[in-house]
Amino acid sequence: MSLHDFAVGLFAISVDVALVLLGLAFFFTVIRIMVGPTLPDRVLGLDMLTSVAIGFIAVIGIDTGFTLYVDIAIALGLVGFLATVAFARFIQARGKTEEERLEALPFRDPQSRHVEPLEEGKTK
Repeated sequence: MSLHDFAVGLFAISVDVALVLLGLAFFFTVIRIMVGPTLPDRVLGLDMLTSVAIGFIAVIGIDTGFTLYVDIAIALGLVGFLATVAFARFIQARGKTEEERLEALPFRDPQSRHVEPLEEGKTK
């Protein structure tokens, strides 16, 4: 066995191992997105999914030898970053829901707008 044959075999094994590990990462990331439990967990999962997709594209580009895949991976990285920033701004701007805002108001019935005094020392 020559050094070249060893290098080709090691390269093939490395690509296969990388694809298996990226497949596992993809699987666990999809589970995290579906399970949640919160919206930031899901956004983080979507960001991780973008990173795993970039890894897939890079490994396939290395395996096939096409340099175009590197450009695609860079473009996906930029789009994924912008999507993560947009989701983060959405979560930050969302803040409290309308029901939580109404519960924080001093009146008890949102329709009546009549303020009922609270008993001394008690909070809602």
